[in-house]
Amino acid sequence: MARLPVYLRALNALADAGTATCSSEHLASVAGVNSAKLRKDLSHLGSYGTRGVGYDVEYLRYQIAREIGVTQDWPVVIVGIGNLGQALASFSGFRSRGFRVVALLDADPDRHDQVVAGVEVRPFDDLEGVVRDQGVAIGVIATPAVAAQDVADRMVGCGITSILNFAPAVLAVPEGVDVRKVDLSIELQILAYHQQRKAGVDATTPVPTRKVGSA
Repeated sequence: MARLPVYLRALNALADAGTATCSSEHLASVAGVNSAKLRKDLSHLGSYGTRGVGYDVEYLRYQIAREIGVTQDWPVVIVGIGNLGQALASFSGFRSRGFRVVALLDADPDRHDQVVAGVEVRPFDDLEGVVRDQGVAIGVIATPAVAAQDVADRMVGCGITSILNFAPAVLAVPEGVDVRKVDLSIELQILAYHQQRKAGVDATTPVPTRKVGSA
């Protein structure tokens, strides 16, 4: 499941380039995966390839989009309209991938009535009404860590069962609620680890301490 969006992104790129059909090797190369793994993944969806021809890009793109659930319009609410929340609200890729930001909410009165990407920022207390009126399916949390659990509790309380969490906090949610966590600092730390290994730095070497008064 985690690789299907990657395949869909690759197929979108091929379609934009005017490619009508592609082999599993070509699609795997664009997606950055092993071709045998790609064929095995797609075999779970059905038989969409033709021997000697490959995959019909447009047809396979539709089938994967349908399997993921992005052939329909998903209303999304973003809570926390700081720098990150504003960047997310302005991301044009949401609309093209089947996600429609219907509301931006923030607890800070100074942000209310601001307009970000054409959407007015409203008080967080409007959450229940927004979810009810807009049929919100997915909630995005872009608040500081200290507020994230309270926001998640309110989301769950008004019926949201899918949450994308950008706050640096682990959320406790009831069974049946799906949470995906995105932590950019952790991803940077993982890259730092690999960079350190490539540079041949011994992570166990103690860092020398500087004497008091030294330059």
